[in-house]
Amino acid sequence: ETFKTLKNEGNEFVKKGKYEEAVNKYSECMKLNTEECTIYTNRALCYLKLYKYEEAKQDCDHVLQIEDSNIKAFYRRALAYKGLQVRKKSMAGI
Repeated sequence: ETFKTLKNEGNEFVKKGKYEEAVNKYSECMKLNTEECTIYTNRALCYLKLYKYEEAKQDCDHVLQIEDSNIKAFYRRALAYKGLQVRKKSMAGI
């Protein structure tokens, strides 16, 4: 029940564009249930919005270990890789 409440609060923060707050709520959810894939893909979305590509990739990797056909995880991991590539290029001054 607490899990559901935290997840809903996280979702509300996402709708308002408050991604840091949403990350905190989803992280709380994970303490209660580490097997719920949607929490990880939701948190990955927040990390992408916050330009935290490495964290987003890790969340997606975790989901794909549990559920190897999760489309959202594949898609968001691809976005994370893209973000990491862009960051690498801009740091290299290209």
